[in-house]
Formats: sequence, structure tokens, C-alpha cells
Amino acid sequence: MARPKSEERRAAILAAASRVIASQGLSAPTAMIAKEAGVSNGSLFTYFETKAVLLNALYLELKADLSSAALKGLPIDSDIRSQMLQLWRNWLRWTAAAPEKHKAMTQLLVSDDITSDTRQAGMEATAGMAAFIERSRQHGPLRDAPLIFVGTLLSSIANATVDMMIADPANGEQHGMTGFDAIWRVLA
Repeated sequence: MARPKSEERRAAILAAASRVIASQGLSAPTAMIAKEAGVSNGSLFTYFETKAVLLNALYLELKADLSSAALKGLPIDSDIRSQMLQLWRNWLRWTAAAPEKHKAMTQLLVSDDITSDTRQAGMEATAGMAAFIERSRQHGPLRDAPLIFVGTLLSSIANATVDMMIADPANGEQHGMTGFDAIWRVLA
């Protein structure tokens, strides 16, 4: 009789995958991920049948984690700009607090291993963020652009902002606000 799967072990494998992919790239062997997670390679495959299944699970985990962090504590009674500013700050805080997650997500976004179903599920996981973006762009220059395009633009601006915050931490807050000004001009 097979032992029941442990949610803690699954979470450890996903966390290890995030760290290893961030440092070694998508081609990192599963044995390296298993070692980082403190499990055997066979145990890794008990939780994730293939490396592609692991990458898809990690993609969804990171999307859900980012969305949860970005939406935390939004001032619901405030105007949309104030709400977007808080969402932006939360997004940057998540990225800065977990740079390995950010690096892994950046690589997973362009991976051929991520299925269209997983990408769709990722969009559903970030639907709360998308709703704020939709409200922000209602009257802006990108109101008719596909949401995936707008999201890609915002991610690019966020990536550039985080890179500047890391390179110049003494002016991190200023870089964060400059990035927000850029996204607000793009949206509204």
C-alpha cells in the first residue's frame, strides 16, 4: 500500500524547484531539485510524474502566490489609482522579498513546457489582479488591447523596476514610484 502524499513534502519540492530554476535555469536536472528539497529523485516523481508536470505546478503556485500577495490589503474604498498603487507596491514587495520566485517565474513564462491549460489556469489565478488592471485601463490608450499584452507590458515594467531597485537599493522607493508612474501612464 502506498504511503499518502505529504503536503509539506510537495511544498518543499516546489520551493526547491523555484530556487534551483532561479539559479540554474529550466534545464536544471530533477535530481538537483530533489536534493535541494531533501527528498529522493524517486520521491520527487511520486509527487510530479514528469519534470513538465513539476514546472506546470510551480507556474501555478507562483501565479497564485503573487496574486495573493498583490491583492493583500487593497484600499477597497479608495479610487482606482490608489488601489493600483497598493497593488503595485505589493507586487514589488513580493518580487523583492522572494527574488528566486521572481526569477523562476520569469523563466517559466517563456517555457514551452507550460501548457495552454496551465497558462489559462494561471490567468484565472490572477483574475483579481486582472480586474484592477481592467478597471484602470477603461478609458486609457490600451483599453482595446488584449489583456495578455497589457499584462506583459506591466510585467516588463515591473521587471525593469525591480532590477533598478536591486541595483540601487538606496533609491528603491523612488524607482518603485517611477515604475508606477510609467504603468499608470500606460494604463490610464
